[in-house]
Amino acid sequence: MPNLENLRKQAKTILRWHRDRHHPVAEQIRAWLPRFSPLTDAEVLRQPFTLADAQELVARREGFDGWQTLIQGVEAAPDPVPQPQGQPVLGLAEPQLLVADIQAACGFYAGTLGFAIAFTYGEPPFYAQIRRDQAWLNLRRVQGPVFAPGFREREVDILAATIAVDDPKALFLELQAAGAPFHQTLRTEPWGARTFIVRDPDGNLVAFAG
Repeated sequence: MPNLENLRKQAKTILRWHRDRHHPVAEQIRAWLPRFSPLTDAEVLRQPFTLADAQELVARREGFDGWQTLIQGVEAAPDPVPQPQGQPVLGLAEPQLLVADIQAACGFYAGTLGFAIAFTYGEPPFYAQIRRDQAWLNLRRVQGPVFAPGFREREVDILAATIAVDDPKALFLELQAAGAPFHQTLRTEPWGARTFIVRDPDGNLVAFAG
C-alpha cells in the first residue's frame, strides 16, 4: 500500500486535473464516485469538485469506503517488508501475439527484452510461450506478414499487449541498454502512469506501464 503522504499527493493531483479541465480525469471520477457516473466528461468537469472528493476517489481506488477509513487502514498496516533492489518486476499478463517466425520472435524477446523461453511447439515450431516474472506471452506463427500492407501507417498506435511493471524507468533503461527498438520512449501520461512502448520485428507494439 502507498504511504499516506503519497496518497495525499495523489488526491491533490486529481483535484488539480479537475480544476485544469483535464478530460482523462473525468473517467476516473465517474468510475470511482458513483454520484458522477451518469455525467459526461464535460459535465463532470463543470461540477463542483473539492479536495474531499478527490480524497474519496483515492480511498475507493485503494479499496476503502472513505478517506478516514483509508487513513486508519494505512496506520494499522504492518511495516512493508523491504524488497531487494535490483531488476524491475513485471505484473501478471498472458496475451497472444502473432508473429511470422517463431524462432526469430523468441530470439528477440529473449535476447533483447529479457524473457525466458518456456517452450516451443511443432516441427517447425508454430507456437511458443515466453515469460518474465508474471508476464507470459504466447507467440503464434501466421502465414505471411502479421499486418496487412499499410495497416501500421494508418493505425500507428494500436497495441498488441500492455504489461504492468513496478518500475518503468528501470526497465526502460535496461531495455535501452539492450538496444530495444522503441515506438515510444519513457514518458509520464496525463493520468499519472509512466509508460513506454517497444516494437517487435513483426510490428507488434508492446506497452510497459506502471
